[in-house]
Parts: sequence; C-alpha cells; structure tokens
Amino acid sequence: MIRKSINLNKLEHQLVKQFSKITEIEYHNQNKVLNAFRDNKIDSRHFYPSTGYGYSDTSRDKLDALFSSVFNTEDAFVRPHFCSATHAITLSLRALLKQEDVLLSITGRPYDTIATAIGLSDKKENTLIDREIIYKEIPLKENSTFDENSILQFVRKNKTRLIFIQRSRGYEWRKAISSEEIGEISKKIKSISPETIVFVDNCYGEFTQKIEPTDTGADIIVGSLIKNPGGGLAPTGGYIAGKNKHISLVKDFFTSPGIGGEIGSYDANYRLFYQGFFLAPHTVAQAMMGAMLFASAYENIGFDVMPKATDLRYDITQSIKLDSSGEVVSFCKSIQMNSPVEAHVTPEPWDMPGYSDKVIMAAGTFIQGASIELSADAPIKEPYIVYLQGGLTYQHVKIALKASLESIGVKVV
Repeated sequence: MIRKSINLNKLEHQLVKQFSKITEIEYHNQNKVLNAFRDNKIDSRHFYPSTGYGYSDTSRDKLDALFSSVFNTEDAFVRPHFCSATHAITLSLRALLKQEDVLLSITGRPYDTIATAIGLSDKKENTLIDREIIYKEIPLKENSTFDENSILQFVRKNKTRLIFIQRSRGYEWRKAISSEEIGEISKKIKSISPETIVFVDNCYGEFTQKIEPTDTGADIIVGSLIKNPGGGLAPTGGYIAGKNKHISLVKDFFTSPGIGGEIGSYDANYRLFYQGFFLAPHTVAQAMMGAMLFASAYENIGFDVMPKATDLRYDITQSIKLDSSGEVVSFCKSIQMNSPVEAHVTPEPWDMPGYSDKVIMAAGTFIQGASIELSADAPIKEPYIVYLQGGLTYQHVKIALKASLESIGVKVV
C-alpha cells in the first residue's frame, strides 16, 4: 500500500553511510584525474582551437592523452565530432568487425539505438548485419549477472571476434555491471580465446567506482562526453579508449587509413572538455547521491526501484517502476518543470528515431540531451518504468524529487 506522506530529511539521515562511500570514491577519482592533469603537463595553451586539417593540434592530442591516463589505456580517441555515444560505438564496431566476424553481446539485447545499428529493428540497410557481421546474444541471468557457462561454451565453439558488454541497463529492469564483474568474465574469455576483443559500452558508468573496465581486463571502452566524463560542461562529443591496435583501426575508419588521428580540427575552445573532465568525479558523485535519495523515497512509498537505495551502484541511472503510463508522464513533466532550462516546456511521448516504442524525455538541460544533467525518460509500455539519471548538484535533484512525489499525490514533510 502506498503511503501518502514522506520526510526527505529523515531519509537523508538514513543514507549517511552510503553517501560517505560515494564521497570516498569521489576523492579517489578526483586524485586520479588531478594526477593525470599534472603528469600530462596540461597548460592553458591546450585550450586553444584549431582550423583546417588540424595538423599538430596539441589541444586535441593532449585531451587524448588525458583520457588514456585516467582510464589506464594505451591510447584514447576523444573527439567533439562524435554526435552521440551511439555514433562512437557504431563507428568502433564497424572499424573492428569484418564480414562474417562474430559479434556476441553477453548482456542481452542492447539499447534500442545500438540494436538498430546492429540491424535488429526494421531498418536493415547500412547496419552491421547488412555488412554480413554475425550477431548473437546471451541474456543476463535473472540476478543481473553474466551467464558464464553459456558464454564460455559459445566462445569455445565459435570463433568470436568481439564480446559486447553494455554496462548500464538501457531500458531493461536490471542492475548495472561492475568493473570487477567485467574483469572476471574477460579473464575467462581470454583464457579460451586470447584474441577476442572485450568491448564495453561504458555510458553512465564512468567514475561510479574507483576503477574502470579497462583496469580489470576490457580491451576498449566507449562513452559520451555529455554524460559522466563531460562533467556537465562538455558541449558535445565522445571518447574511445583502449589498446593501441584497436584504437588505430578506429582512427583509420574515422578518417582514412594512413591518416588516422593526425587530422581533425575544432574551431572552438577546448577548455570545456578539459574542465568538464576535471569536474566529472564530483559531478558523478552528486548524481549518485541524488539517485540514492530518489530510490529511498520511492521505496518508502511502496514502489519497486532498481537499484535499491542501499545497493552498490555502477552507473548513475535510477529505475523506478510506476503503476501507469499516466504516472510516467506526470513524473517526467515534474522533472521538466523543475529544470533550469525550458521549465515551461511540457514533454510528451513521441516516436523518437531509433526507438521501437513511443518515448517521453524530460531534459531541461544546459547541454541539449546531456544525461549527466538531471533528466528522465521512459518508453511508454508495460511495465511502466521511468529511468532517471544525472544531476549537476545534489540539491537540485532533491528539489526535483519533492516535485515528482507531489505530482503523484504524495505529501512531502
């Protein structure tokens, strides 16, 4: 039975230990990022723009080096030219996979836009399957862990070029995947097939732990700069980080063989990419604490949430299972109404490109669609799950939480 009143200050007090753990992670990651800035000798001149071909663009090259240092990889490819994480992921898969190569997703069906790029929707032309890439998938077990026996059996029987892992949940009711879990399955896969590439969609997961998937065995990670690593300041772009031989293939595919990452200008200031990356550990911590408070509040009034308020978190997304499509719409409208930008706009469900169902998205953000800023979205289908993510400041998330509770008839005291 849903209770009709809730005390947010009391819930905050109950989360003190969890908040302390997040602060510890934040401190570790902030120190790691600061050391990377110092080790790479970042200067103010590295904020300067470039034009034309962008030869010898030290701003661009230092940004690559910075991401490589923090994510503990041999190389990184960070570009404002990536339109989204889906763009960066799709380009990477195209670069790494050839005709008849086997692509195995071990976290089940990928997020809608990635599934479309693979060729799992009505659109077939120019997809991976259209290029005769062989796609297979193994779902996670009911407890959101890898189906290790099925995965290893598949790899033993099939020459598998690439293992795809989606760290965050997409529009699935499951937990995010930890870097330790990725490391354990990577080690076992490599013991059978050393040349198989372990590829991680790292979106929403950066800086939620003290370690990243590339610290534990992943060969390549990909993400968006308007999510966690942009710190709320990066205006666009994405990153790809990993082993030299894989990043080199991606660079060649992005431009042209023999040219790779040596060109590509950006006639705008690079400062926001650097500054956003520096702020990212703190911004992610704020978002995680806000998500915990949301989880605690909705748990306390009788709704099912994933993860629970006191669970360990490996991404910044909070899933909340509501009772109807009307509640989903009301929830998203309340988030929009308590946004710093376009609070006067009313979000409505619509046929968004790349998605199989109507989707409602609330995102009154400084950077359009930035998921590290407070936003909420949901496919309009049963079960009625809304996905909340981001929050540049904890206090903003708390204000929006109060409004969302009131939108479904809950009194906040």
